Amino acid sequence: VQLQASGGGLVQAGGSLRLSCVASGSIFSINDMGWYRQAPGKQRELVAVIRSAGGTNYADSAKGRFTISRDNAKNTVFLQMNALEPEDTGVYYCNADIKRSRYAVWNTYWGQGTLVTVSS
Repeated sequence: VQLQASGGGLVQAGGSLRLSCVASGSIFSINDMGWYRQAPGKQRELVAVIRSAGGTNYADSAKGRFTISRDNAKNTVFLQMNALEPEDTGVYYCNADIKRSRYAVWNTYWGQGTLVTVSS
């Protein structure tokens, strides 16, 4: 199983970016999918998570500005980021809880990260 994240880049404060993350490989089922951010010199932190049925949770810093969504048919999770601030700068990682077969256990997989830089 692999997760491939894309969509990062350099944007001015107030701008928008849309991140995508596709899960591929031997996948039977996906439960939670999420986005995490690691700012320079800081620990990785949760930005947003979306459950298989569509329920969502956001970090306080993301509420009202970011929207997480998913396309279950394409094993893809998105993060629409609006009104970006310099504090949003960091490497964004996607993850997903995946079963590789009906009788397998759930495992958490991580993407390679995509860099978001917000200039002031």
